[in-house]
Amino acid sequence: MTIKTVETENEGLKRAFMLTIPAEDIEARVEQEVKRIAPQIRMPGFRPGKVPPNLIRKMHGESLRGDALQGAVQDGIQQLLTEQKIRPAFQPQVELNEGYQPGNDAEVKISLEALPDVPAPNIDDIQLDRLTIEPDEKAVDEQLQQLASQSKRWTDAPKKHAAELGDLVVMDFEGKAGGTAFEGGKGEDMQVELGSGRLIPGFEDQLVGAKAGDSREVMVTFPADYPAANLKGKDATFAVTVKAVKTGSDNKVDDEFAKTLGMADLDQLKGIIRDQQVQELNGLTRTHMKRQLLDNLAERHDFQVPETMVDAEYQNIVQQLRHEASHEEDPDKALKEIEDEAGEYRKIAERRVRLGLLLSEIGAANGVDVTEPEMNRLIMQAAAQYQGKDRETFIRYIQQEPMAAAQLRAPLYEDKVVDFLFARSKINDRKATRAEVEAELESEEGHVHGPGCGHDHAHDHGGKAKAKPAPSKAAGKAAPKDKAKAAAKDEDKLVAEAPAKGPVEKASPKPKPAKPLKDAAGAKAPAAKAEAKPAAKAKKSAKKG
Repeated sequence: MTIKTVETENEGLKRAFMLTIPAEDIEARVEQEVKRIAPQIRMPGFRPGKVPPNLIRKMHGESLRGDALQGAVQDGIQQLLTEQKIRPAFQPQVELNEGYQPGNDAEVKISLEALPDVPAPNIDDIQLDRLTIEPDEKAVDEQLQQLASQSKRWTDAPKKHAAELGDLVVMDFEGKAGGTAFEGGKGEDMQVELGSGRLIPGFEDQLVGAKAGDSREVMVTFPADYPAANLKGKDATFAVTVKAVKTGSDNKVDDEFAKTLGMADLDQLKGIIRDQQVQELNGLTRTHMKRQLLDNLAERHDFQVPETMVDAEYQNIVQQLRHEASHEEDPDKALKEIEDEAGEYRKIAERRVRLGLLLSEIGAANGVDVTEPEMNRLIMQAAAQYQGKDRETFIRYIQQEPMAAAQLRAPLYEDKVVDFLFARSKINDRKATRAEVEAELESEEGHVHGPGCGHDHAHDHGGKAKAKPAPSKAAGKAAPKDKAKAAAKDEDKLVAEAPAKGPVEKASPKPKPAKPLKDAAGAKAPAAKAEAKPAAKAKKSAKKG
């Protein structure tokens, strides 16, 4: 294919080119496509596969010419990227000359941002502190007591027993706002432990003193940040029928209790809890070391990064913070603080992108890679959330789309690069308590650690209840501004794995053709308020990068 290429912009990482595709090349592709589909064409009066080419052109010419032009543009971009040795940061923008007419040469403007040439990474003489935390037997005992408390034995209270805080109430309820019933406001046989804070403020308190068989009218106000927009801040009245009151007793922590949880004895249960603690503590230690490592790398390297990648990461950060702000007691104030800190969050996004590119370069330069068996395992793990044909479609999509595969492999690739850097760093072991490590992690604002990926979600149903009066928000949260900063700056995952140097095809997404080329969780029950992630924890994930 003979394509004329003229560079029209070369400023920093921004590049633009004008491609001129000869009309004869487009027509040659049309002719080739006509020959390819001719055996499949059926037309009255002609035997299968014997329809004249001119009739095929007449019937399908517009579609064939559009496909031919799009194919020519795609091949032209691949040729351009190969000749110019460009690795695009994002999908190139494609614009066809508005005056294009079939039969003429096609002029196509290609705009893109290139990935930078990352300078040789400086990874010598890195020193890291490894805070070692000993398992705490007291914490094991506390978790055992918590398990016992969570699995209380409930027994029916005497008929005249008035419900107290800590008792379990079984109830039917029907709510109305403004005298009108609302979706999800009705439930049967719902169980709630009074004082647990599961329901909207004031609901549980008004059940204290109720006896089995009592009917009560509970009046509450939905929180301003309630998920159902039609109920936010609204007053509501619930007609409640108390069907039973139960009193609870904690389980005794012994071998029998362990057996109720499927264990052989108490020692086995303690061993499992102890092993879980060790894993958690090792995770804290690794996170702390990783923060030091990435801070060290960030201080040693400074190079230009693509604005398109920074824009995308900035939007990811802000979108997550806005979502978290919607769960604050004063959403408007939280949103205002996010807007005020926009400049800081953009710096964080830039740093996260730079670190992602840097780790990718370090990995490529040192032979770090995700093996085929490891990639297959990742695909199977991700596909497990789908069933039947959907699973097959997902697997095929990952196998056929390099960019989707790169996103899937990025977290594991990052971990392997980090492990490589850990192995060549000088490690200074230092004993610490869990509280000390967590305090250091909380205080280290401004740390971008790792390429981003995300995790989610939970759903809860019980008994015959179709809905629950909304759980209340957890108390004792940090100030919104502090939490937002902490969240945006935390980095347990890199922004994205940059395409490694190598075949340009792996870093060359298909262009999105201009139109001339081809025209071709709200809550299920509004009365059930979805539990937000603990704010500090959720906002930290926004910082991850």
